[in-house]
Amino acid sequence: MGPDIKSQRLIALFLLGCLFFGYPLLYLFNVGDTVLGIPLSFLYIFLAWALLIFLMALVAERKGP
Repeated sequence: MGPDIKSQRLIALFLLGCLFFGYPLLYLFNVGDTVLGIPLSFLYIFLAWALLIFLMALVAERKGP
């Protein structure tokens, strides 16, 4: 995987992060519900953040053929 495809994938992950943390999706999870005592909005933010970090690690550590 060359530097060009890696940078394109990282840019795509940045845009995915903008989508995850943009107003429309955050507004959907801004309700008073809780999951195991954790507010749903906090749970969503943490899981989206963890998913983005995991995907960035996969892209950054992937070796080329």
